Amino acid sequence: MIVNHLSEIMGRKRLNVRDVVRGTGLAINTVSGLYHDTSKRVDMETLDKLCTFLGVGIGDILEHKQEQGEE
Repeated sequence: MIVNHLSEIMGRKRLNVRDVVRGTGLAINTVSGLYHDTSKRVDMETLDKLCTFLGVGIGDILEHKQEQGEE
């Protein structure tokens, strides 16, 4: 499963959704969906803009975790 850490990163940096929208030029629905972890897909350009603005790598935002019972 993929774990989304965007809201944690934004919280540590004291940023809200509108701050990220202004800083990245992304649509508010895109950032909001990622923040609330309701997005089903993420565009590579979106990840690039988020990483650049937040000063983090993709692995800081998204993490793959094995679900119990998977090997």
